[in-house]
Amino acid sequence: MDIHDFTTFLEVSRTRHFGQAARNLCITQSTVSARIRQLEQQLGTPLFIRERNNIQLTPAGEKMLGYAEMITTAWNRARQEVGMSQAGKLPLSIGGIVSLWDILLQQWIQQLHQQHSELALQGETHGNEVLIRRTLSNTLDIAVVFDAPQNDHLVVRELATIKLVLIASRPGSAADTLLQDYILVDWGTSFLTRHAQEFPEQPMPSLRIGQGRIALDFILNCGGSAYLAEQMVQPYLDEGRLHRIEDAPVIERSAYAVYNNQNEKAKLIEQLLTEMPAY
Repeated sequence: MDIHDFTTFLEVSRTRHFGQAARNLCITQSTVSARIRQLEQQLGTPLFIRERNNIQLTPAGEKMLGYAEMITTAWNRARQEVGMSQAGKLPLSIGGIVSLWDILLQQWIQQLHQQHSELALQGETHGNEVLIRRTLSNTLDIAVVFDAPQNDHLVVRELATIKLVLIASRPGSAADTLLQDYILVDWGTSFLTRHAQEFPEQPMPSLRIGQGRIALDFILNCGGSAYLAEQMVQPYLDEGRLHRIEDAPVIERSAYAVYNNQNEKAKLIEQLLTEMPAY
């Protein structure tokens, strides 16, 4: 079984087009078809439903997707770790959702780089499900997430309490602010539940965004309001470019570091977590 078969399968599943996958991989379309056919023959089942202008994964293909991601990630990490070991460095991969990179991880990884020259650091951004899956498969050393998973193979450490505050491009009350260009940022299920409890009569927001950084940039350039992490907005509050809505409740979320208890770097990970800057 060739690792290229898996990378080709992932590219076809992403593009849903054999020709586009070939262009992206800089190979011929016939090579793409041959690799997919070889993988299907070895597995004994079709991975794609091939219809004109409609390439879809079969149920077996959907199941194969997670395995292919783990296999290619493990292979790439093995190549990296072998190279790094020859260079005398210890690879350490840290993954987090986008919003937590803005709030927590950016400063931490810079500190690790400055204080631990023995480490070869790798930063990654994924959704919560992928982060946990990769941590379980030991293809990611540390995942930083909002929602702590329940799994016997995972160690969970609470890192920080993130205070989400209502800010706006102009001062006002919470009732008025929520009616004027309000952006609903998706900070996770528990946030949305609390938000609905606090503002049961709130009308449909003018915009819904999955990342705090995008909402912040939008408000700075176009105006509006949103619940954003206090750490992200404090410089703009100090400058007077943004205003905190004082009568709006603060909504708190906990951030967690997660690692596999079978990870050979577990002791090192525990040490590094104690060095994370306080928030």
